[in-house]
Amino acid sequence: MHIEPGIVSGAKILLSYGTATAALGYTALQAATAIRRDGALSLALRALISSVLVFCFFEVLPHHPVGVSEVHLILGSTLLLLFGAAPAAIGLATGLLLQGLFFAPFDLPQYGINLTTLLVPLFATATLARGIIPAGTAYVEIGYLQALKLSVAYQGGIVVWVAFWALYGHGVNAQNLQDVATFGAAYMSVVLLEPLIDLAVLAVAKASHRLRGSIALEKRLYEAA
Repeated sequence: MHIEPGIVSGAKILLSYGTATAALGYTALQAATAIRRDGALSLALRALISSVLVFCFFEVLPHHPVGVSEVHLILGSTLLLLFGAAPAAIGLATGLLLQGLFFAPFDLPQYGINLTTLLVPLFATATLARGIIPAGTAYVEIGYLQALKLSVAYQGGIVVWVAFWALYGHGVNAQNLQDVATFGAAYMSVVLLEPLIDLAVLAVAKASHRLRGSIALEKRLYEAA
């Protein structure tokens, strides 16, 4: 999902400053809600763990350039289920920034683009989760179909945003459309793997009864809404 340098340049990149600011503003609202519900320490701890995981996702897990961007195994729905929307968003923003500062400074001019691409689908997926997971169901009890829907929503959202930035930056032409399609096809392959990872992680959490009530995890993981 790291948009290639030069895809969006010049005055066009100003749009990403606006979208990223809006995404960070919404993150702040969600963080304030999380603090009122769970406390500042819980939010900070979950955000820290999420940030470390995201940094590892970017730097440790395999990632390959394809078309207009790169294919990463980001596991956004996993972060959402384990830590909640606000900590996951903070983790994505922080992990992305650290990766740019220390390993990929050439990505920093595109930080607003990549941040928008990661956060907007996350919040959309959080909204979807409230609709497809009944209030009486803890996250450790969800099934494969529900996990698949969350993965499709998050990864599909990333593909849509990457396509938008590519077409916005380089216009609608045959080569650009082909590059976007190649990236989309490769990236959506992540959907086949992510639900299985989600269910495996949730199974481990379900078996680890001592984690119930931990401030390091989203309450909904073990408790019905």
